[in-house]
Amino acid sequence: MTSERDALKAQFLRDAGFGDARRELLSGDASTRQYERLYRADGSQFIFMDQPPAVESVVCPPGATEAERVALGYNAAARLAAGSVAAFVATAAWLRDHGLSAPQVLAHDVDAGLAVLEDLGDGLYASLIERGAAERTLYEAAVDAQVAMQRETPPDVLRAGDAAWPLLSYDTLALKVATDTFLEYWPKFAGLAPFDEAAIAEWDALWAPVWVAGEAGASVFTHRDYHAQNLLWLPERNGVARVGMLDFQDALKAHPGWDLLHLLQDARRDVSPELEAAMLDRFLAASPHLDRHAFLSEYRALAASNAARILGRVFARQALLGRRQYEAFMPRTWRYLERNLTDPAMADLKAWFDRHVPVEARR
Repeated sequence: MTSERDALKAQFLRDAGFGDARRELLSGDASTRQYERLYRADGSQFIFMDQPPAVESVVCPPGATEAERVALGYNAAARLAAGSVAAFVATAAWLRDHGLSAPQVLAHDVDAGLAVLEDLGDGLYASLIERGAAERTLYEAAVDAQVAMQRETPPDVLRAGDAAWPLLSYDTLALKVATDTFLEYWPKFAGLAPFDEAAIAEWDALWAPVWVAGEAGASVFTHRDYHAQNLLWLPERNGVARVGMLDFQDALKAHPGWDLLHLLQDARRDVSPELEAAMLDRFLAASPHLDRHAFLSEYRALAASNAARILGRVFARQALLGRRQYEAFMPRTWRYLERNLTDPAMADLKAWFDRHVPVEARR
């Protein structure tokens, strides 16, 4: 199978005019995608994306019932794109059409799960800040890009040539199944007994208003994974185009705080409470249509839900699979979660965690 895939990739590159390019494998993350950098003899560089289409579970069909989505699996229930090249191509086109910087797609084959992309370089926010770049300047630009993105009316379907992808809503079911992964994976990782029926019923009741508010506010185009490892600084461009975007294929219509909470409560790097507060002020000053108190309350609640998802689905699950490097991110994510739970409106959820997940099991 590997040799067949390799042959398919080589033929795709030849057909796209990149058959003679030197290929260099790039390090990846926990996804099923693989990236290579292509070097042509003239010195130009490109990115080759390989997403085998049969690796992940089925995505959510438009109009599917909740029961149908659950039966199809996690990707359908959570409304994830499963790495779809169609989703990537169509989303990239929408972003570029609205003055934002996503890679130009030079060649693609939706059915094969292959694409050649513009190379936006190596100026990842996380790497630049680690090397001493001005953190606040970068974050201000990222917030401004959010404001610009959210001013656009999101379509029902994203289209680019033969690639079309429905822009669904981050609804109650998607939020619930994602947050509930904490119940599944954290006890296994931390050595706790499984949560009993009463604890799970209380969990559902306490989170339900958060998920409902998230669905009710699902009104803006949302990158969905908007953080310092997926943003690139492009200083040669102007305005919001200076913020290059990657890994946006899971885009949805979501609450206007969703991308911000990923950016400002970044599980992979420390964002100070002071910077978070300043960036939220900047966003709200540019978004006078939002009620400040309601927005911040929903932002903190959704951020807590997302932290629980990351601790369960992303970090604990990966650690249980032997990828122990994810354990290094857990204490930071717990700090974000605990900070959100200090909101008086979340006192009952804080009490739930205090009863069922003792301090020594938060690591």
